[in-house]
Amino acid sequence: MQIGFVGLGKMGGNMVHRIERDSDHEVVAFDPNADAVSTAEGHGATGAASLEELVSKLDKPRMIWLMVPSGNITESTIAKLADLLDEGDTIVDGGNSNWHDDVRRSEVLEAKGIHYVDVGVSGGVWGLEVGYCMMVGGPEDQVEKLAPILDVLAPPDGWRHFGEAGAGHFVKMVHNGVEYGIMQAYAEGFELMHKSKFPIEMAEVAALWNRGSVVRSWLCELAERAFREEGNDLEGLRGHVSDSGEGRWTIMDAIDHDVPTPAITASLYARFYSRDDGDYTHRVLAALRNQFGGHSVERAPQA
Repeated sequence: MQIGFVGLGKMGGNMVHRIERDSDHEVVAFDPNADAVSTAEGHGATGAASLEELVSKLDKPRMIWLMVPSGNITESTIAKLADLLDEGDTIVDGGNSNWHDDVRRSEVLEAKGIHYVDVGVSGGVWGLEVGYCMMVGGPEDQVEKLAPILDVLAPPDGWRHFGEAGAGHFVKMVHNGVEYGIMQAYAEGFELMHKSKFPIEMAEVAALWNRGSVVRSWLCELAERAFREEGNDLEGLRGHVSDSGEGRWTIMDAIDHDVPTPAITASLYARFYSRDDGDYTHRVLAALRNQFGGHSVERAPQA
């Protein structure tokens, strides 16, 4: 199968690498950063210097997967592709788009005969080796055409189709809201232990909790890794925790559906608080985001 890829950053570049390494599928790859294109070519992809060249190198009906930042960049890229593609082609948005935008884009593109599929992707920088959990929305026939690529990118039984356009990113939005709450609970618990009178090693707690405990998880594994890398006090990090926006969207949808989400809402507010006066809880959160997603962290000034 042949597929185009636009966006070769931490996620997109690794996804292209995984497809080329683990399958016979052909990838045509483009990114405004020429070095990223060269890296993709080194993994076996065919490079393109522009969207126009990428489209020209794909056989009809074309399928193009976007892994670009949500918001204006996604909007402008889809608008440009809509003018370059033909009836029967498909655009796949694998970024962190708002599901409401998916519904709108699908309707606009369908009027031009262009199909639209949305894929919520979880796995962060670890996806290259362990695979990506993928939540899919869009027309059934187009998802079936995309399935060979999904099968390569995901771990065994690691993707699902949840309905029409928007369904994939809706499930991913809720996923990220839940993730906020879980991370906050871990961070608060570790701070309580850190401030206790006992000489508790946080890495040892995280390691122990992953051996039979009801709170064992991959995030707990990453907490152990972070404490071993950064030290028990995480003193090299600032407790500044950003948010991708999906926690906010989750809360807004919860309000629309009269669903109380106190844990998710409180965890988002805690991130807001961290930007003014971050403490140990937020250093834990920052460390966890860096571990699973490669998100940047702010380093504390050196004494």
